[in-house]
Amino acid sequence: MPVAIAATRWSRAYELLDAAFAIPVALRLGALAVSLARRARRGLALTLGPTRGARSARVGRVLGMAGFLLGITAAMAVGVYFVLSTVAD
Repeated sequence: MPVAIAATRWSRAYELLDAAFAIPVALRLGALAVSLARRARRGLALTLGPTRGARSARVGRVLGMAGFLLGITAAMAVGVYFVLSTVAD
């Protein structure tokens, strides 16, 4: 999301609303990170020996949730913008 927003600042051909193409990408990548972290934690729980990587799985889950929530927030912002621009016209 930040890269897409920054790209609209540097380019004269795109507006800020054109950065909305990154919303589905953020949602999918966030959900993927959460599912991979869940799978890693499940694999760690099934391991009998000493385990490593629990902290990485936790950090991946937190960052995945942050990305997913950022995508939801951006989708809501674009939706509110669309409603307000429709009502104003």
